[in-house]
Amino acid sequence: MITFPSEEPVVITIAKTAIIPGTRRHIEIPVGRLPTQTPMSIPVEVVNGKFAGPRLWLSAALHGDEVNGVEIVRELLARIEPDTLCGAVIAVPTVNVFGFINGSRYLPDRRDLNRSFPGSKKGSLAARLARLFLEEIVTQSTHGIDLHTGAVGRYNHPHIRGNLNDPETRRIAAAFGAPVMMSAPAPVGSLRHTAANRGIPILLFEGGEAQRFDSYPVAVGLAGIQRVMDELGMYRHTPAPVSHDLLESKTSTWLRAKRAGILRLAFESGDFVKKKQLLGTIGDVFEREVIKISAPFDGIILSHVTHPLVHQGDAILHIAQLS
Repeated sequence: MITFPSEEPVVITIAKTAIIPGTRRHIEIPVGRLPTQTPMSIPVEVVNGKFAGPRLWLSAALHGDEVNGVEIVRELLARIEPDTLCGAVIAVPTVNVFGFINGSRYLPDRRDLNRSFPGSKKGSLAARLARLFLEEIVTQSTHGIDLHTGAVGRYNHPHIRGNLNDPETRRIAAAFGAPVMMSAPAPVGSLRHTAANRGIPILLFEGGEAQRFDSYPVAVGLAGIQRVMDELGMYRHTPAPVSHDLLESKTSTWLRAKRAGILRLAFESGDFVKKKQLLGTIGDVFEREVIKISAPFDGIILSHVTHPLVHQGDAILHIAQLS
């Protein structure tokens, strides 16, 4: 049972729109225009609880073709109401609206939004969008969860990435209950790096692949967010029990193709592997001149490519060493 805080809930203001406690509000943040002069905006839904508490932002589609998070956010919003919520949920299911409508990872200027933070009001389109999201959403939040998938042609086993050396980040990562927790440094220019530098605990969830909904990572992501909200005391909820061991990793490596050819994998994301175990081969259409792919250490596969044709140097398997 949640003990509601005695402090007063706060009014949240986004795009000059005030969302008072105990209400739900849909907002469009203007971000610019297409060359046709069609206006573009970022859709935001704020559920501002009747009671005081943490303010959790949820973001998806920073990479416009990574759509699993869009479905996770939709399902979460259908389960919460402002009358019983402590704190607020600030949900942004399509941050990169330009990439989202074009089915592209990138913005029209070919920049990666998740390498453009903290951004600039006078920079490129990516820099301006990053700065807008930072000022309107991130700075108003106490915690954040950013939802991602694998890139095109790559499937990611559901896992969490975060600075597990930070006690609050570790607390919510453990509460999330993903199959694997990765203690990984955030790339400079990423949303996770920028938020952490501002003292905001943030988790990055990875699961599935680009350009499609996948029911398994969607279910894992939804249940994980609900567990985090329960851990933060945000609403009355009986979290789904975690039916797996909580695995942690601080080290991972990508295996790359040593030659071009046809990749034939015997394992995929989520499988456990042993050191020197044969994971697959690369050969030609007749499977001649085969090169063997072996595991460098005991661990779990976090990501695998889904297209069998590979070029020399292509990343084919991402393996995490378990603590």
